[in-house]
Amino acid sequence: MTPNRPQRSDNDAVLPGLCTRSVWRSGRATRGYAQTDTLAEEVPVALQFNGISHATLLATPADLLDLAYGFSFTEGIIRKAGDIYDADVVTSPQGITLALTIASACLHELKLRRRSLAGRTGCGLCGIESLDEVRRELGPLTPRPAAFSTDAIATAVEQLRARQPMHLASGATHAAGWADASGAIQHVREDVGRHNALDKLIGHLLRQTIDPAPGIAVISSRASFEMVQKAAAAGISAVVAVSAPTSYAADLADELNVMLAGFAREQFFTIYSHPEFLGAPGALFEKHRPPHQACQPHRLFFRGHARPR
Repeated sequence: MTPNRPQRSDNDAVLPGLCTRSVWRSGRATRGYAQTDTLAEEVPVALQFNGISHATLLATPADLLDLAYGFSFTEGIIRKAGDIYDADVVTSPQGITLALTIASACLHELKLRRRSLAGRTGCGLCGIESLDEVRRELGPLTPRPAAFSTDAIATAVEQLRARQPMHLASGATHAAGWADASGAIQHVREDVGRHNALDKLIGHLLRQTIDPAPGIAVISSRASFEMVQKAAAAGISAVVAVSAPTSYAADLADELNVMLAGFAREQFFTIYSHPEFLGAPGALFEKHRPPHQACQPHRLFFRGHARPR
């Protein structure tokens, strides 16, 4: 066995989804030395529905049943957790297969949403064959005016930072957390792929029959179009990203009644859609003209501060 190949450690301190590897540390003013480092695992994970191969993702092999349920739900393959009758995790030298048995009524949706994914990490649309397949047919969520507070958003972002053990150990994973309306983080999932982390979180909420609507999804990555689409599919009406959103994500959030916030750091954030969900007074809105012509010519956004703690 090659000593430098990543291997699972028998040390209980290494979490599932992480492995150790012998590395050589060096630098311009540092004498080189050998050390053991912790890496996030990244393996091919294939999803099969009633024996039909549907998608292959690159994912972290932890909380895989949550991933199976979340992916199936946000892709519109299943309508509820009970539509999955059985789920097996099959490991092979090539990777992992999630073999799911779903209700026969869901097979039609499976065919409609059929994708052959060769999924690269961080790519949510690899394998889509036409423009018509990019967007799901989702109706707007029920508006939630004044449902959230600046303190809740700041609290959720702060707590998420401390609830990422895989990232703290490896520096290579994204996290998605669900906070209640007060901002208290209740559930977190991690993965090398940001879409996978959100699917794992949604799958966990689905399996535990937790209503996500009153809460906030907090993500440690940028907010892309598909992150907003997944959140809306799950009924989550507030998405807070540590990094930036894209114009497509902001436009979709507008349409689906999702409050989208970005650059949520150090008790400061910017809201790109539905600031009325924060109960922000209109005088605090600013007109912003995005430099890119493809964006809307005028977008209202709100810069919010939480009270100092």
